[in-house]
Amino acid sequence: MPIIPEELFSKIIKRALSRGGDYADVFAEHETPLSIQLEDDKIEKIVSGSDSGVGVRVIYGDRSAYAYSNDFSKDSLLGIADAVSRAVKEGSVKDVALDLRKAVAPVDFKIKYNPRNVGIEKKLSLVENANKAARGVGSRIKQVTVIYRDTIQNVCIATSDGTIAEDERIYTVALVQVVASEGDKLQTGYEPVGGFAGFELFEENPMDEIAVIAAQKAVTMLNARKAPGGRMPVVISARAGGTMIHEAIGHGLEADLVQQGLSVYTGKTGQQIASPLITILDDSTLPNKRGSFRFDDEGIVSQRTVLVEKGVLVGYMYDRLTAMKDGVASTGNGRRQSYKDRPIPRMTNTFIAPGKGDPEEITRSVEKGLFVRKMGGGQVNTVTGEFVFEVSEGYMIDKGKIGEPVRGATLIGNGPEVLKSIDMVGNDLGFAIGTCGKDAQGVPVSDAMPTVRIPEMVVGGEV
Repeated sequence: MPIIPEELFSKIIKRALSRGGDYADVFAEHETPLSIQLEDDKIEKIVSGSDSGVGVRVIYGDRSAYAYSNDFSKDSLLGIADAVSRAVKEGSVKDVALDLRKAVAPVDFKIKYNPRNVGIEKKLSLVENANKAARGVGSRIKQVTVIYRDTIQNVCIATSDGTIAEDERIYTVALVQVVASEGDKLQTGYEPVGGFAGFELFEENPMDEIAVIAAQKAVTMLNARKAPGGRMPVVISARAGGTMIHEAIGHGLEADLVQQGLSVYTGKTGQQIASPLITILDDSTLPNKRGSFRFDDEGIVSQRTVLVEKGVLVGYMYDRLTAMKDGVASTGNGRRQSYKDRPIPRMTNTFIAPGKGDPEEITRSVEKGLFVRKMGGGQVNTVTGEFVFEVSEGYMIDKGKIGEPVRGATLIGNGPEVLKSIDMVGNDLGFAIGTCGKDAQGVPVSDAMPTVRIPEMVVGGEV
């Protein structure tokens, strides 16, 4: 990573505040990604490269100005500091005396095999073996796509409150997507794995096993009948991950949407918004999860934030700007896709805490209903809380047992209403990974939930 001397960091911050302002920071980044894509039994793409740059921001009142450059020269960096300083039309100019102190991370993440020390041949073999394993499931497997990615992101953040924070983030991800066909029927299976981890990720998650799971799911869904529609009990398995929680409540607890009145949870701190069985957390300290880090993109240490406790809304996810607006401390949720983007409040690892219920007993408690093993995509209106989610792998529950597979089911409901209705929470916890999009920025996240029972909700399907 191009090195910025500490004294230059100080000069940039002082220049950014030279016309006034309440706070300024500098974000320097160097990223080296690698991706491999296999399709139709052959390697289609191998892409690698690097990108470096610096962003400078000043906050004044309830607004901010941001500029960036990939030129690390002193003149360029002081120039973008001048650019953001000119946005401050009013304000008292302060004599900024900076004594930058290196921040200490509260957590560390062990990397056993740095991807840069793993040869390309081993990565290619991983992808090719996954392809073979998926195709080995049977003749109905018609298409297999395998993608491998690793990214090393080095960041350094200097702030006008006197801290300098450095983080090396190593992300490794792989996924398998399979298409199976029989007659005129087509079904897909999709399985990703990933985290703040190195190549050791595949010791716990062998890619040939992941590929077989994806292929078997596609084949199973070929024989599935169309899901029946109507109101019914729904059990969402921990294996489904926390996609519904991420969308149905997570975004609504990000402070920028709350402050703009674009969240159904605006002004509801201290109120009961979910069942007393529900506690929701956002935690960037979890070992080697995809949404984890040592410092956020504003130099705030990673932390565990309780959002909902026993059904009561206790707080929101803040970055520095939204925290300053509300007169509170940042929760360490200031994140950005790269140096080209200003930070905004984002989730990290968001999940419902496990309860005390036996997951199998939760299923046995339902006479007839839907069992959701995997969630698909969905849409949520954060203002009203209304959502629609696809079920990518679902089964009917018959007399307390998981029965025949069904396809084409959707879950339709209102986030607060569904959260309030949950009456059983399992003692398990299953994570899913993703890249969360917001304001044209994508950041790595994970989400999780235990097995839960929703006594009644609308299932879209065949009537």
